Amino acid sequence: MASLSAKQAAPKLRYLSAWFCPYAHRATIALEHHTGRLSYEWVEALGWEQRTDEKNVTGTGKEWWYHWKADELTRSNPSGLVPTLIPLDDEGKPIEEKSVYESLITIDYIDAIANAPTEQQRLVPSDAYLAAKCRYWADKVNRECCSPYYGVLVRTDEKERMENFNKLVSGLKAFSREIEKNGDGRTFLGGDRLSNTDIALMPWAFRYYIFAHYRGEEYTIPYDEPELQAYKEWFDHVFSLESVKRTLPDKDRYLEHIGKYADSSARSKVANAVRRGVAAHEIEDDKDTY
Repeated sequence: MASLSAKQAAPKLRYLSAWFCPYAHRATIALEHHTGRLSYEWVEALGWEQRTDEKNVTGTGKEWWYHWKADELTRSNPSGLVPTLIPLDDEGKPIEEKSVYESLITIDYIDAIANAPTEQQRLVPSDAYLAAKCRYWADKVNRECCSPYYGVLVRTDEKERMENFNKLVSGLKAFSREIEKNGDGRTFLGGDRLSNTDIALMPWAFRYYIFAHYRGEEYTIPYDEPELQAYKEWFDHVFSLESVKRTLPDKDRYLEHIGKYADSSARSKVANAVRRGVAAHEIEDDKDTY
């Protein structure tokens, strides 16, 4: 008979990630939220390499930037995207055929295998209605508050950039109204309980500061508007959490990184999708590869 400690061994994961990627950041926040209930090894599996832009298509004189991908990532994820989670067996060997990917799915997966002992610690509520509500809103903020981020950066037409920014702010106002219903405005579910909906938005909410630098002050999130008061309270609270603070990339380093998108020299699946006129969440492997 297996010992109790063996039965309760914390799950172990190999975490294929990229420090700059907000999609991967979702998984990082979930992993750190469940520190002690699982363990993971971070693998930087996605990065950048320059290729010559012989025709100077960017108009900046800079070379194109393309993603390079670790072999392990392309083996484990058919789209070659981060985050990708690979469980380890009892001997510490990766089980690549059981890899899990797509950022919103990884949050739910991490929460399930962490199996937190209290409801307050769970990111996905056990109540069926609340779980459905959280998943609906996680998808909604992904479409309305995250995808337009790339429209502001990648699209070159000023009118299209502002349309994306206005859509983003409208999405934040809808989120703000929803969390205000919970009374405290500190988390989506209220009562300081973090959820998959909160984590769906947080990586982009942290990164909105780059708009003013690359697109001008008119692209600053209007935190002082009454309709965003609850959102601002939410923002201040979630980014004060220790488990969240230790996941945040350096702002100056990230600002330099995202310049590849702002000057159109980045060639990634997300950038290519937005460049051909669809939303970032509508990427297609056969159309947006590079």
